[in-house]
Amino acid sequence: MAQRLEAERVILRGWEASDAPAALGAYGAEQVARWLSPAMDRIGDTDTMRVLLEEWIAEDAGLLVPAGRWAIERREDGQVVGGASLLPLAPDEEFEVGWALHPQAWGHGYATESGLALARWAFDQGIEQVIALVRPANSRAAAAVRRIGMEWVGETEKYHGLRLQEYRLRPADLPAAQR
Repeated sequence: MAQRLEAERVILRGWEASDAPAALGAYGAEQVARWLSPAMDRIGDTDTMRVLLEEWIAEDAGLLVPAGRWAIERREDGQVVGGASLLPLAPDEEFEVGWALHPQAWGHGYATESGLALARWAFDQGIEQVIALVRPANSRAAAAVRRIGMEWVGETEKYHGLRLQEYRLRPADLPAAQR
C-alpha cells in the first residue's frame, strides 16, 4: 500500500475504489489523457476507472520496492484533484515520478508539490535518483519538472514506445530547504 505523504497543500494517500469518479476527472480528461502512456487510453468511464484503481491497489500491495500510486488530495477540502506515481521502469529499473491532475486543478502548484513529496520520500527510501518522462510538446509538464528542480537529460525512445524528454533529480539537486 502507498504510504501517506504530506506536503504543504496536498496529501498523497493510497487510492480507494470509491475515488473512481475523481480519478476519471484527471486520467479520463482528454487534455490529460493525450499526454499519458498509451496504456491509459482504455479509460472511458467510471466503472473502467474503478477496475483500474482496484488493479493499482492490488499491484501496489505487492511491490517489493519503495514505489506506488497515490491519490492527490487537497488539504483544504479533501477533494481528490489527481494522482501521482513513483514506479520502477524497465529496462534500466529507473524510478519514474509522474502525475495527472484534473484540468481544474492546473496552475496551482499541486504537480510541483506532489513531485517534490514523492522525490523526497524516494530519496529517504534509498533511491539515488528519480526520472520524469515528458512528451516533447507537453510544455506544462516540462515546466513542472523544472520547478521541481529536475535536470534535462535528453531525448529517449527507451520507454513506452515513444520519443520522450527525460529529466532526472538527485538528492543534491533539491534546494537545501527541501531536502
